Amino acid sequence: MAPLSTPPPHSGLLVVQPLRRRHCAECGGGPLTMLVLENGAPRCLDCADLGHLVFVPRGDTALTRRSREESALSAVVVRFNRRRSRYERQGVLVEEAGLARAEQRCLEDTEARRRRRVRDARRRAAEDVRFTDAFAAEIRRLFPLCPEGRAREIAAHASVRGSGRVGRSAAGRALSEGAVTSAVVASVRHVDTPYDGLLMSGVPRHEARRRIAASVERVLRVWRPTPAGTDRATGAEWDGKAGAEVDGRAGAGTVGRRAASR
Repeated sequence: MAPLSTPPPHSGLLVVQPLRRRHCAECGGGPLTMLVLENGAPRCLDCADLGHLVFVPRGDTALTRRSREESALSAVVVRFNRRRSRYERQGVLVEEAGLARAEQRCLEDTEARRRRRVRDARRRAAEDVRFTDAFAAEIRRLFPLCPEGRAREIAAHASVRGSGRVGRSAAGRALSEGAVTSAVVASVRHVDTPYDGLLMSGVPRHEARRRIAASVERVLRVWRPTPAGTDRATGAEWDGKAGAEVDGRAGAGTVGRRAASR
């Protein structure tokens, strides 16, 4: 049996939803939908004295918080995400009576919490509009000949809340030149070159980027003319991991090293 990966340190009780079939090391029961690791060995909830608890899935923050407040005993439930290589919270286990009390509390102020969510949503929407406007303005400052509509389109795409795109990175929120340039390059790559078609035809990503690097640079040169007598590179891209600008002319694979793309 393959060993379970070790969950992250946690101050309270931790229950794991296993990805593989597991059986209790004490009673042999299983396969287990939830287990507790004791000295590296899986135990079912009954053997871990947690069998009387009920599961509250994530999603309702108020119910989760209040259920734990109303329960003398509770545990956090996690599951390993292979793609992200980390454990992620799935919900909590709480006492049934505690859950009932929490549900009653939530019913009593449902309308107030709904109004608060609406206010918060409006506030976030206004913040997003202001940020998109600032991002578009920075694009126009760095690339003064970029059409205004295109600048707003790039800014809107790069700055979607929760998207993980470059506009939402720390550098993007700070409107750093490298992050803004990275968003522009990504748009040019997908909209103004045959890059997507190359990928669909089976061309490896780095090879596809090498082929369209000159086309990307031509568009950037039009949008950000290089002053005569200077040696300013127009194909610079931002490497989100290193936080550095990379000259698009430096080599065949340089354009392909941008960390953030569509």
